[in-house]
Amino acid sequence: MSMRENSYTEAEALNLLAQLERILDLDPLIDEVGFIHPSQFATLKEEIGDSLSSEDRDHESTSFWIRDHKLGISTQILIPVYKVAKHAFISALRQYKTPGNFSGKSQDNTLAIEVMIHSKALLLLSCDFATAWNSRKLIVSNKRLLPILMDELHLSALVLSYSPKSEQAWSHRRWVINMISRNCSTLQWIIERESELVEKIAERSKMNYRAWNHRCWLVSFMTREQVLDELKKSRNWSGLHVADNSCFHYRRRLMLRNLEGFCYTQDNNSSGYFVETYQIWKEELDWNESLIKRYVGREALWLHRRFLSMYLIKHMATHLLAVSCQSKPKASVDIDIDSLMDHELCLVHSCSTTIADANFEDFQAQAIHSAAYMLWLTKQIPEYQGIDIQEKLRAGVGDMTRMLKRSCPDRSSLWDYLVGYHSEP
Repeated sequence: MSMRENSYTEAEALNLLAQLERILDLDPLIDEVGFIHPSQFATLKEEIGDSLSSEDRDHESTSFWIRDHKLGISTQILIPVYKVAKHAFISALRQYKTPGNFSGKSQDNTLAIEVMIHSKALLLLSCDFATAWNSRKLIVSNKRLLPILMDELHLSALVLSYSPKSEQAWSHRRWVINMISRNCSTLQWIIERESELVEKIAERSKMNYRAWNHRCWLVSFMTREQVLDELKKSRNWSGLHVADNSCFHYRRRLMLRNLEGFCYTQDNNSSGYFVETYQIWKEELDWNESLIKRYVGREALWLHRRFLSMYLIKHMATHLLAVSCQSKPKASVDIDIDSLMDHELCLVHSCSTTIADANFEDFQAQAIHSAAYMLWLTKQIPEYQGIDIQEKLRAGVGDMTRMLKRSCPDRSSLWDYLVGYHSEP
């Protein structure tokens, strides 16, 4: 802690808190918060020159900077303002919860407003202050008005602008959306906006598991049309971030959601529904193959392929058999699975032939991932498919083992162990 941070009196800190709360009240459209070193304030003022609006000039100081609905807070005041904000919040919350005040009357409403004001400022200074989030839930749940719920989404988005991995903020958004879903005609529009927000945050914050987990949670609220639209929109983003397994996990969640629709469809159109779903799966496989060949050694792509192959072999084959029995013999289904396995063997072989003599780490990783995929594939074929496919796969495993020993000789014992384990019936 610097000497300047210690030099603020309580009165000065309270005045700074009042300034912050006034800024937040006067500009409800603030959509981004950041923390600025005091030395940067002069530079910012020089850059913007005389282009400040009259409203921005009113907010201009050495502690806060606001421009185009972007709020900057000096790092120098964070600790003293946090301390007085915490004290003000706890005091207001204690009064709000005092027996006799917690009654829904006008006095109680005044105290609720005070709690909301102080908790908002506090959360912008300390985003994981769980008591502040919970106090807002308590007050909002007593009102359950859509404008107030939308304000909560705005506040959590404001927190996420500077702390995109805040679990408390993401959890609060899920709570708010659950409240909205109980009685709201615009829920699908909100879900669409929410998905866009996650993608925007994921672009700035790489490998953000919490953001993608939130997006996966949203899928349960989506209609089938939204699911298909999300599959299309997220494809380009995923293709540009092939090392981020979370985005492919999101696509898997979307595809499973679409598959659930077929499982619950019992009318005469179920056959057409399945054909469309099967086509989506095949297109995803083809796209995944193109990415594997373009971006060498990316484990997330091979893991995604495992998911696609498993559901195509184990789950879709069962439905395909039921559909085809109405007009086709069983042999046609076997041929389809057999051709799929032939294609997978060709893919693994094409990857292995380009890396057999390479010494680069990415090529070695491609060898390991493709071999692991081959070993995994030998255990996924249903028994009713017979022994022909299994024999092809085991022969492919033998070729892959020899290639691995050439490219990664230091792991020869590991390859022998894995092949022996996967060769067991």
